[in-house]
This record gives sequence, structure tokens and C-alpha cells, in this order.
Amino acid sequence: MEKSQQAVSELTKTALVAALYVVLTVALLPLAYGPIQLRLSEMLNNLTVFNKRYIWAVALGCLIANLWSSMGTVDVVFGTLGTVVMTSISWFLSQKTKSVPLKLCISVVVCTLMSWSVALELHLVSQAPFWWTFLTVGIGEFLAMALGAVVTYLLNQHFDLTK
Repeated sequence: MEKSQQAVSELTKTALVAALYVVLTVALLPLAYGPIQLRLSEMLNNLTVFNKRYIWAVALGCLIANLWSSMGTVDVVFGTLGTVVMTSISWFLSQKTKSVPLKLCISVVVCTLMSWSVALELHLVSQAPFWWTFLTVGIGEFLAMALGAVVTYLLNQHFDLTK
């Protein structure tokens, strides 16, 4: 019975984070897509440094949220793949330290730098200028991730996010 309860707990946590990602994205729809964006749901990427379950939770949320994207299937596929790659890199690099602030800094930097994939997608699909779009999307990603790092740090003070 213990294993089945643990599986239900894992699935529930994954579903909750995915749902939260979707709600935060869709609720702020005009800000969540395009060459100038502030996708607050990206703050949830910070969870991945605590447990790799959140890689899949955030990726699932991204996949569902990208169903609302004007870029359609391209964003669903490549946006989700970009999320899996950047959160996996964040998780992997953060395993090299025990310091929670450093783990969160790693996540903020990796996800901000990986916003090049969103800029490339927008450049190829909508002919948005790559470097300008990388700058604007990167700034939005940095703001969401930095805010998320603070929130995640504070949550981690009260809840064990590794479990």
C-alpha cells in the first residue's frame, strides 16, 4: 500500500504544478506569448532544482499552455522540448551544490540563457528579429525566474520541496 500512496503523491504533485503552470500562463495570456513576453509561469522552472519530477510537471504544463499559442503545433512541440532541455540542465548543474541560493541562481541563469530557443522559434515562424527577440524574451524570462527564485526559496523554508 505504501508504494501506491507514494505513486499517487508523485502524480498529484506533478499534476498540481502542471495545472498551476497552465493557469498562470492562460490567465496572463497577452503577456505569455510573442516577442515581448513575461510568462510568470516560468517561475515554476525553479522547482526542478529540488526534484526532477518537476521537469515533467513544468513540461506538461508548458505543453498544455502552448495549445493557446498563435504558433500552434510548432510551439507545442518545440516550446515543450525547450522546457525539458533547460529544466534538465538546471537540475543537472544544481546537483553539484548543496546551497539552495546557488541552486536557484543556476536555474535563473540557465533558463534565462536558454530563452534563445524561444527567440529562434519566433524568428523562424514569425520572422521576429532574433537578437532583439532574444533580448526581450530573455528579460521577461529573467524577471519571472528571479521572482520565482525568491518565492521558491521562501517556500523551501517551510516545505521540503525535495520530497
